[in-house]
Amino acid sequence: MKYYNIKDKQEVVDFKTATIKGQGKEKGLFYPEYIPSFDKEFIENLNNFSNEEIAFQCMKDFVGDEIPDEILKEIVSETINFDIPLKKINEKVYSLELFHGPTLAFKDVGARFMSRCLSYFLKDENKKVTVLVATSGDTGGAVANGFYNTENTNIVILYPKNRVSKVQEQQLTALDENISALEVNGNFDDCQQLVKQAFADDEINSQLFLTSANSINVARWLPQQIYYLLALKQWQELEKENPVICVPSGNFGNICAGILTYFRGLPADHFVAACNENDSIPNYLNTEKLEIKETVATLSNAMDVGNPSNFVRVLELFGNQFEELKSKIFAYSINDEKTLQTIQNVYKKFNYLLEPHGAVAYAALEKYLTENPDKKGFILETAHPVKFPDAVEKATNIKIELPESLKELMKKDKKSTEIGPDFEELKRFLLNKN
Repeated sequence: MKYYNIKDKQEVVDFKTATIKGQGKEKGLFYPEYIPSFDKEFIENLNNFSNEEIAFQCMKDFVGDEIPDEILKEIVSETINFDIPLKKINEKVYSLELFHGPTLAFKDVGARFMSRCLSYFLKDENKKVTVLVATSGDTGGAVANGFYNTENTNIVILYPKNRVSKVQEQQLTALDENISALEVNGNFDDCQQLVKQAFADDEINSQLFLTSANSINVARWLPQQIYYLLALKQWQELEKENPVICVPSGNFGNICAGILTYFRGLPADHFVAACNENDSIPNYLNTEKLEIKETVATLSNAMDVGNPSNFVRVLELFGNQFEELKSKIFAYSINDEKTLQTIQNVYKKFNYLLEPHGAVAYAALEKYLTENPDKKGFILETAHPVKFPDAVEKATNIKIELPESLKELMKKDKKSTEIGPDFEELKRFLLNKN
């Protein structure tokens, strides 16, 4: 499999190069040269395969011969070695729980896959790689955990000051060793822009072996397909019709992976992009005008993205044909008041505890199903409620117990460096750390 740069289609690289480089010239994202299809029999008989076999089949086409099959099987097995259950909330709505991994968030899948691929590719290198990542909350913790104490890697995580939860911040800042956390006086878009500027800077790239662990990186983005297949495996045992799939959407890497899986043969009725008050994409689907707005801070902070990087990949999947895209994707914007109301109502009616991102998804799917009453579907519950205790406890008046896996981490000291949304500050930090 080869990958081309969406901004410069003459730049074509293999999976290894795309993983190590992160992005191409002019800050362009890499995209597969073709979309491989699943065998129809495979899709119709997922229950005959183990989760590890499904994950291997999902990723093999994209990795090709660059990682031996036996090594790739080990990588995917370690990537998904935790539960990913599809749980029934009510007769119309299920929840795909993606928070049972080590950092209690869906980003564990992509971060674990990428860290292991990168370790394999760098095993014979004599120089260290600097993994640079911007986070709106969960990505940073998953990357820190996935790369913690990995040989020949320095991890630098940029996160927006006062815009992540306490648990998220602790997962970013408490590990130390090869992990550095930069607390940026700005929003997530500022963090993301700083990362992109670093990749475009000649001086930094002449001195550092730089890569990204954001979902702009194909090795972070592509493995997210796996849990859509695992959801379908469980759905086929419970329901007959194709599901409507509702995804909490900020940077649009997660829903883009789901749509990619659909183009490969995953049966899905429709996709719903559930956005918070950062409504660039819902507005685009209503007007065909993509207007980038200033980021708004919300309770569902991991989705606080005004300029979603991965939406160009969504457009690429649909051949930049607006009407085709609009026929398959619906998008709704859910405000904080509705988010809290949804957490409260779902807990009271169905005894199911949502966190803010899952609540945004539930509210959006509920809206879609009200307009399409003959449909059923599932949401992606992307984080554990304990990561957002203030919102959940405000809505439900219940105290959320810390999981055992977090108790020791929360006792550790926070270690971070504060910087402004100024590229020169980031550049000095990176070059001094080298």
